[in-house]
Amino acid sequence: MENEILGLILIGVMLFAIFVGFPISFTLIFLGFVFGWIGFGNVVFYLMTFQFSSVMLEQTLAAVPLFIFMGILMEQAGLMERLFQAVQLMLSRVRGSLYLAVLFVSTIFAAATGIVGASVTILGIMAAKTMNRSGYDVRMAAGTITAGGTLGILIPPSIMLVVMGPVLEVPVTDLFAAAVIPGVMMAFLYAFYALGRCWLNPELGPALPVEERAESMAHVWKEFLLGLVPPSLLVFSALGSIMFGFATPTEGAGCGAAGALLLSLAYRRLSFPKLQEALVKTLEISALILILVAASNFFGAVFSRLGTPTMLTELLLGLDLPPMLTLILIMAVIFLLGWPLEWVPIVLIIVPILLPLVDQLGFSLVWFGILVAVNLQTAWLSPPVALSAYFLKGVVPEWDLRDIYIGMMQFMVIQLIGLILIMIFPEIALWLPEYLYPSKS
Repeated sequence: MENEILGLILIGVMLFAIFVGFPISFTLIFLGFVFGWIGFGNVVFYLMTFQFSSVMLEQTLAAVPLFIFMGILMEQAGLMERLFQAVQLMLSRVRGSLYLAVLFVSTIFAAATGIVGASVTILGIMAAKTMNRSGYDVRMAAGTITAGGTLGILIPPSIMLVVMGPVLEVPVTDLFAAAVIPGVMMAFLYAFYALGRCWLNPELGPALPVEERAESMAHVWKEFLLGLVPPSLLVFSALGSIMFGFATPTEGAGCGAAGALLLSLAYRRLSFPKLQEALVKTLEISALILILVAASNFFGAVFSRLGTPTMLTELLLGLDLPPMLTLILIMAVIFLLGWPLEWVPIVLIIVPILLPLVDQLGFSLVWFGILVAVNLQTAWLSPPVALSAYFLKGVVPEWDLRDIYIGMMQFMVIQLIGLILIMIFPEIALWLPEYLYPSKS
């Protein structure tokens, strides 16, 4: 059997094993060994050693546990609850004000954590009871919370972008810069949709009852500034130092983690048990991501050596399709895979398979990375996996899962509109990195 065909069988077996429920990391290592041994013998052992050591020596990936630790501490500091309450009181007379408050806080929280599960959980805890009490539509409320939570996958410092940088072999700083405008644009699209629906049907998001409005705007402004300024300064100092070249992603992440620790101490929300819990959570999430990075690197190297990516690239180029149509097909494949799979296997397994084709088509890899990131936001909102739905259902059990799904699907359409806009107008993603790093363009 030709090695190229063996590679196709390898992908089929891998997808079947993941869908059945086998652990992804061990599945990739086992299949890489078996098919590598069949394809090219003892070389597979040297290939695994090289790939695992290269991942362990990749300095950029050291930023992953630091950013995760920073996000968990920011969550524990309770700053987002304070900010949410202040924003909802400032906009208390506006229809759909709680939707705006959720999206504003989720944008700030996305920049502070980059962890979707944490964002959706905290937003659900903060907003759901108030939305229920104020008579807000459950489907719109669920869609706003889950869609706002997915911004953490896109807005820097996103864990996914840190992982994607080495995969695409582009600087993480470029991906961070390229993700800023698309991330803000997606938040505006969500807000425009929510407010537009409330304008057409005021019952979807009535103004807050008079008895729940603030008596003193001075107190509201104080809470707003105390909730907004410290996390914003921390995020922008860490992110700005990376984007403007004053620090590497790892150094910026280290400063951000240290700053989050100081903030938690300043707000008297840090205790030894909480610190221990944050460290254990960081270890669990980091180990999960980094072992998967190493396993997928090995799996991708075996697949590449079998020659299947080259065969697929030549096959698709031989169809003589317009480059943009080929890109649309690639995005459609990623979109469909996002329904059953999370972002991690797609970024670490599927994207490397597609890279030779994207490279041959001459597309900017930074632009392609942002397209993938926006596309993968849908993975958190699309059934049957749709982890955001389960995070939200866990903290708001009174909401029916069917209503949560219907609400999420509305905002998934908004995400696809955002994806199409970035495909039609690449400068949405490329303008800022070209402005910040003109020597690279």
